[in-house]
Amino acid sequence: MQFNKIQNKGQARLFKSELMEQMTKTHPVVIYSMYIPVIAFMLYYGVAYKSLSITTELFLFITGMLTWSLFEYIMHRYLFHMIADSPRAKRILYAMHGVHHEFPRDKERLFMPPVPSFIAACIVFCIIYFFIKWNALAFFPGFLLGYLMYGSMHFAIHTFAPPKYMKALWRNHHLHHYKTPNKGFGVSSTLWDVIFQTVPAKEE
Repeated sequence: MQFNKIQNKGQARLFKSELMEQMTKTHPVVIYSMYIPVIAFMLYYGVAYKSLSITTELFLFITGMLTWSLFEYIMHRYLFHMIADSPRAKRILYAMHGVHHEFPRDKERLFMPPVPSFIAACIVFCIIYFFIKWNALAFFPGFLLGYLMYGSMHFAIHTFAPPKYMKALWRNHHLHHYKTPNKGFGVSSTLWDVIFQTVPAKEE
């Protein structure tokens, strides 16, 4: 992934078409309104119509959340920061993540926009359903909530001053942006950075 010098003001333009450009932006409320009803409906449907017990749902839900945190780390480290050679691949990586590194304070691009987000969610649900069938009705909502927590944390880190008890998380992500882009890949948690030894050193 390559980008120009970090810009703390302004916003990049990704498409000539104004419609396409607007589709690259969103607000957290839009994403919440999409996925919170889905989470609630799937959990209800699993208990009411697919005989999932509350205990099973709770276990799968928490497992889904933990799985998201690992998924987040792997995607950020190995896909979003992948080094590409072809101009087309570079442009795709820039649109996915490079633009965020170049304009880290752009509030409209801190969540994945609705259309690609919905397509990705459908694909992920189908993959999960293929492996665990109707248990996906409990696992996937946990995965989705993990995503919402990640997105909310990401938005907060780039928008607000850190509360005292979360300064380490803020530091981890800001060091990733401004000092050590090859470290600090966890956003909603530093768990996997600790496990895989990619926590930025304090002196950095």
